[in-house]
Amino acid sequence: MPVAEYLRQGGRLTSPQGIPPRYRAELMRLMSSFVDSELAGSAGFAAAINWAPGIKERIAASRITLEKADHAERVLKLMAEFGTDMARYEQAHDWSARVSRSAEIAASRRGGDMRLSVFHYPLAGWTDAVAMNVVMGLATGVQLAEMARASYQPLAEELRAIASRERRHVELGLEGLERIAGSETGRVEARKALTYWWPRVAETFGPAGSERFERLREMGLRHETNEALRARWEDEAKAALTPLGLG
Repeated sequence: MPVAEYLRQGGRLTSPQGIPPRYRAELMRLMSSFVDSELAGSAGFAAAINWAPGIKERIAASRITLEKADHAERVLKLMAEFGTDMARYEQAHDWSARVSRSAEIAASRRGGDMRLSVFHYPLAGWTDAVAMNVVMGLATGVQLAEMARASYQPLAEELRAIASRERRHVELGLEGLERIAGSETGRVEARKALTYWWPRVAETFGPAGSERFERLREMGLRHETNEALRARWEDEAKAALTPLGLG
């Protein structure tokens, strides 16, 4: 059976050997986007460690910073099996680089850097960092659930393991956001931060009616549309924020 037909019927690939060039290109693009986003997310969140108002919060910020870098390394090791030079890749971009908070870059890629556009924006203090961690963490959970169904088995397995740690990051963020929202001043600051990050996180799901989605679906690298994933994130985010008075 041709590989393309095998994939259309739900088949899975288990190693780089014999993978068609078109599939390889799309798979590497997906992995690059994940690795770059985790590296950029880790680099950006590192500043939050010193913004933390207490030891518990400092430990949570440190954990998130460390584990996001570890997640990047795990998937980068899979890319190395396709010939990626890990040492060169890690130094390819300034992962802490950010644009102005007022910049309008939509979902565009910048200079070969494959991070999701939301990771080009800087954090602005502890409340802003916690709010971003929650709404983006919930989006990551939805996106990882989709990617963990990918037809490339090694990636799917790695992402399923990563997903549980990302869920814990959201839990830590919600704990921090609950403490912040415990005062009127904190709720005002949190709402302001959520208003800023909400549309930027929404853009990470990609455009509606994407032609690329159909191509990836045929390869078994995608299953649900951008619109469906975005709607699920919106529902989950509102459900998580409403009990805190922030929905």
